[in-house]
Amino acid sequence: MNSTASPTASTLSAGPLAGVRILDMATVIAAPFSATLCADLGADVLKLELPDGSDALRGLAPVKDEHALHWKVTNRGKRGISLDVRKPRGRELFLRLLPRFDVLVENFRTGTLDRWGLDMETLHAANPRLTVLRLTGFGQTGPCAGRPGFARIFEAMSGFAHLTGEPDGSPQHMNYPVGDAVAGLFGAFAIASAMVEMRQHPERAGREIDLSATEALMRVLETLAVEFEQLGQVRQRAGSRATYTAPSNMYKSADGIWVTVVGSSDVIFRRICEAMDRPELPADPRFATNPARVRNLDEIDGLVAAWCGTQSFEVLSAALQRHEVPFSKVYGIDDVLADPHFQARGAIIRLPDEQLGSVPAPCIVPRFSGFAGEPPRTGPAVGQHNHAVFAELGVSEIELRALEAEGVI
Repeated sequence: MNSTASPTASTLSAGPLAGVRILDMATVIAAPFSATLCADLGADVLKLELPDGSDALRGLAPVKDEHALHWKVTNRGKRGISLDVRKPRGRELFLRLLPRFDVLVENFRTGTLDRWGLDMETLHAANPRLTVLRLTGFGQTGPCAGRPGFARIFEAMSGFAHLTGEPDGSPQHMNYPVGDAVAGLFGAFAIASAMVEMRQHPERAGREIDLSATEALMRVLETLAVEFEQLGQVRQRAGSRATYTAPSNMYKSADGIWVTVVGSSDVIFRRICEAMDRPELPADPRFATNPARVRNLDEIDGLVAAWCGTQSFEVLSAALQRHEVPFSKVYGIDDVLADPHFQARGAIIRLPDEQLGSVPAPCIVPRFSGFAGEPPRTGPAVGQHNHAVFAELGVSEIELRALEAEGVI
């Protein structure tokens, strides 16, 4: 990245992170997702993996035949090389690569890179301006620093899983590693923040970023600590019901379709009552204000549920729309793909893929004016760009074949 250059029309059209170069040696989902989000916005990302293709994401469902679909979308927009940095020759090539990059992304257990002879001092000797994002389960310090971390562990330890599930049931995880996704978002934010600082202060050494995935989830649950300290309350599971605003829950229509309805203000509650043809309810002291409705959750929730249960989805939907009540059918991915709004915005795009032709995936988020962005290619094959990348370092074809034979690349 040229930190002293001002943005030009050409760099803006290439994306807000154009010129940033990221070396992603992380595995599975969270940290690679950080780099992918940056690639979506124009960063040049090189994916580094072991020559044996043993990254667990290559076997994580969904898999079609030999095609790892998760890999294809999670590592979209990246070039790919294979390199075993644990071997002396691999470590040497890795250190030769570093001056070409602004950011290194890794997610190995704390101390792993140090054991491989790639401690921060060594990394900064190779490239003093290198920013290193270390995304781990629990951070670089503390009693849990060396523990392995996975999304469900982050979700349990952060308090997130404690809030999911029915009141009389067990805590639950959703059927998706949301803890990884949240950590990945914080990672992308951290990279972008570091690049702003490097552009403003080109004389400074690169930062080491210590990102704990568990702390990332705790950060988005920001009111729980103050609620406990000031009110003595540990927020509990409430199913789909919100206990901070009412009515706000999932309700089933007479023809079996689930909808979510949100009455987060007195004005919206009045609209719900008008849709139900119960205009007298807002005058009831039990329901006159949001705090009162929260104290009488069972009563107000029961009234809304009973009304929804007597209406077909078509009638229910029309009534709620007519009175401008925030609601939605609970979508499956088939509903998402068929929705006219998402189709009009191009919310799902097609990623070019060498094996499958193209595959669907979410669009680039957010949308920047002046930057449309070409659909990124799917994640690279193992070592797909080895020859091109290592040739830039002056490695000959003969040397490359020898390195392949030794299992270095």
